[in-house]
Amino acid sequence: QVQLEESGGGLVQAGGSLSLSCAASGRSIEAGRSIEYYAVGWFRQAPGKEREFVAGMSWSTTGTQIADSVKGRFTIARDGAKNIVHLHMNSLKPEDTAVYYCAAARSGIVVQSDAAYNYWGQGTQVTVAS
Repeated sequence: QVQLEESGGGLVQAGGSLSLSCAASGRSIEAGRSIEYYAVGWFRQAPGKEREFVAGMSWSTTGTQIADSVKGRFTIARDGAKNIVHLHMNSLKPEDTAVYYCAAARSGIVVQSDAAYNYWGQGTQVTVAS
């Protein structure tokens, strides 16, 4: 089992910055794979909207994917020693307001479909005031 815990959400003014963290622990007993082989994605869901991919990366490589809607404003980075993945958000807009979720995929491959992810955190609220 893999446990994910998000932190860092809150209220920020438009144009401001916020960083989210996703702390991962555990390992997949089914596949015998440690967390180092998983891919981690950040998703968000605004009220009345579907959950959407924001950014993702593999634990074991530095390859990343960033959604077009946040490209140039958001970056994703990992602290491998601490099994933490950060989502750094700059130039925030009111439309970035959502619950942000961290998810992990046993495949180790970053994809934008939430169906590919096996484990999810509880989410953290980000509110951007205009």
